[in-house]
Amino acid sequence: MNESENNSKQVFKYKLSFYYVSTIIYFVVFLLYVIIRGEFVEDSFKLITKDPIIYFFALIVSISLVGLLYNLYKNSYLEIGSESFSFVSRNKTRVIEIKNIVRIKISSDRSSRENGTFRLIRIKLKNRRRLLLIRPSDYENSKDLLRVFQNINSKIEKS
Repeated sequence: MNESENNSKQVFKYKLSFYYVSTIIYFVVFLLYVIIRGEFVEDSFKLITKDPIIYFFALIVSISLVGLLYNLYKNSYLEIGSESFSFVSRNKTRVIEIKNIVRIKISSDRSSRENGTFRLIRIKLKNRRRLLLIRPSDYENSKDLLRVFQNINSKIEKS
């Protein structure tokens, strides 16, 4: 690696596709239920507001929407440099230096070799009792993220 690659940081944004898809699905189900449950009287649509299931669906849609908006506001991403990596959100940044890593274990489940959905990166730090867990599938470009941590692991094993 040359000097410019050492100074550059790679950024892996947190995926929000789950939040988008779940909010859309909940909203579509809510609309379908309202349309099916509503009454057509004298060529006009009358919404039944005394149905508790409508309120339940509305609550689910609103919770899903609040979760999506919160994660959009939070704007989380993982930033990896040559000497450290950082978990960054709008209000907080947590920096972990590579020299403080004892070991990195990347799970290699037989079922997840092809798509990597359930892979985990377990990081043991010197000053922390519990393992730090990273799910590469939660971030965009998960294969590149996995490759970067494999490179960091090889650096740690050499030293």
